[in-house]
Amino acid sequence: MFLEKINSPADLKTLEIDELKALAEEMRAYLLEVLSEHPGHFAPNFGTIELAIALHTIYDTPRDKLIWDIGHQAYPHKLLTGRREAFPTIRQSGGISGFLSRAESEYDVFGAGHSSTSIAAALGIATARDLINETYKVVAIIGDGGLTGGMAFEALNAAGDFRNDMLVILNDNNMSISATVGAFSKHFHKVTSSPQYNFLRSSVKEFMNMISEDAKQIARKIEASLKVGTLFEEFGFRYFGPLDGNDLEALIPVLTGIRNLTGPILLHVVTEKGRGYAPAEADPVGFYSVSGPFNLETGKTTKPKPATPSYTEVFSQTVIALAKRDTRIVGVTAAMPGGTGLDKFAEVFPSRCFDIGLAEQCAVTFAGGLAAQGMRPIAAIYSTFLQRSYDQVLHDVCIQNLPVIFALDRAGLVGADGPTHHGVFDLAYLRSLPNMVVMAPKDENELQSMVKTALVYEGGPIAFRYPRGTGVGVKMALELQPLPIGKSEILREGEDVLVLAIGNRVYPALEAAQTLADSGISATVINARFVKPLDTETIVPLAESIGKVITIEDGVVMGGFGSAVLEALAAADVTNVQVTNLGIPDEFIEHGDVQHLYALCQCDANAIARAAKMMV
Repeated sequence: MFLEKINSPADLKTLEIDELKALAEEMRAYLLEVLSEHPGHFAPNFGTIELAIALHTIYDTPRDKLIWDIGHQAYPHKLLTGRREAFPTIRQSGGISGFLSRAESEYDVFGAGHSSTSIAAALGIATARDLINETYKVVAIIGDGGLTGGMAFEALNAAGDFRNDMLVILNDNNMSISATVGAFSKHFHKVTSSPQYNFLRSSVKEFMNMISEDAKQIARKIEASLKVGTLFEEFGFRYFGPLDGNDLEALIPVLTGIRNLTGPILLHVVTEKGRGYAPAEADPVGFYSVSGPFNLETGKTTKPKPATPSYTEVFSQTVIALAKRDTRIVGVTAAMPGGTGLDKFAEVFPSRCFDIGLAEQCAVTFAGGLAAQGMRPIAAIYSTFLQRSYDQVLHDVCIQNLPVIFALDRAGLVGADGPTHHGVFDLAYLRSLPNMVVMAPKDENELQSMVKTALVYEGGPIAFRYPRGTGVGVKMALELQPLPIGKSEILREGEDVLVLAIGNRVYPALEAAQTLADSGISATVINARFVKPLDTETIVPLAESIGKVITIEDGVVMGGFGSAVLEALAAADVTNVQVTNLGIPDEFIEHGDVQHLYALCQCDANAIARAAKMMV
């Protein structure tokens, strides 16, 4: 057993190649054991085991800096850097993060939860090194999917100009989260499926000789035939590859040979998602992340399928139904067709669904172009990822008042993915933009209505946001009616306290109202539906007459729904009202069970009831 003896990368340096191979298989078995019981990113990590072993063997980490892009490929890195025993706690409350975290380990050089950042971060680190006359090595590891993000190309451009010593490893596995798209990806995949490449892959010794002086002519001929390095050389990088990234006998000599080369270097390695586990090899998209537990022999989940559809499924089904009646409706996603439900839309309308790649900025402006020509684009993007295109939402959509529809999946706290993925800022960052309409449904049936509302609204951009997971199990309307823009819904009437709730906090508000009623306190509960425009005609008079107001939201309190209510009361010169704002506090919330996190943030039913009792 080798894995149990690896407490830091220093322990790798005493192992022979056959022992490193055995370690790789032990790591696969351990990952499989843990992830079959606990949720986590799966297939990408099975492809990077050999790469992580080789890097930590050749480089002097943590003095040498490894910068992993995104982080969903870095579980093997965690196992090798002192977190083996803690690994079963991954993505759980109080456990280690599923991504890279500087607070967690000195080996996590730069935090990573979103894609395409590693090259820019590595360039900054290499530049800082040179400014202070240090000599450590800097390596960025980015997937081919990460290269569909424009920021990666911006960093390549700068790195080729700055000429710092740094290595970029392109981990080419034909995938990002879903299948990688775009002309750049197609070019890579054409190369790696070519006879020349496959001959090279089967001739490891010949490739290793490429780094020797005697084989320079051979290397040039191979590179000329593959034509994969041309682009990177135009950026100013020296290109090596493609190389089998799951072959330690190839990786270690090549990494050793290029370690001390100067200037920007790019090493192109090809890895296999899910390697070593047949179900994941056959279905790398389905095994991108697992919800656990699942059967080790079949790969099938042992969790029963929920009786209630997820919000994502409801969104997808509703858009498909409406698109059958309106040919102007098109779907736009940024490398997340499966996660957003647009994969089902694409099956029905393949010519009307567009995956832009991991490039949210491009996706938003692309949707703006569609809208400018009379189409009804639905940009389905996770709340946390839409943050990456804030300028495009503002500049290219809102200023021009284009009727782009934003469907923000995974709004609110998302649980195990943690602070990089919690969708808690959208209410604040969208409601501040002129021309934008912002709404959130209390349940899956209201989500249907909001999809319909957004598609019939032609006054400008409109956004609806909804949580991860299943709905609450309400009856679904068969005929959809659009909601009146900016109108709330009174769900319960009372005299002692007014509870204003939005989105998935509405049902906890109703639960709290019942708890309060049992204590003799009557509450009016309003489902706000719209954060912008706010239903001031209903909210302001009730707030003034009742005098005690609680706002509750699954977004940040600063600048969010509660702030909108306070602004409305101030504008109406209502000063004799006591207001308590509940929501996500001004801090980054760690990963863990969603309901536990809402309780910690004081924005669940118990917190609402406590706040009301303190006011009455």
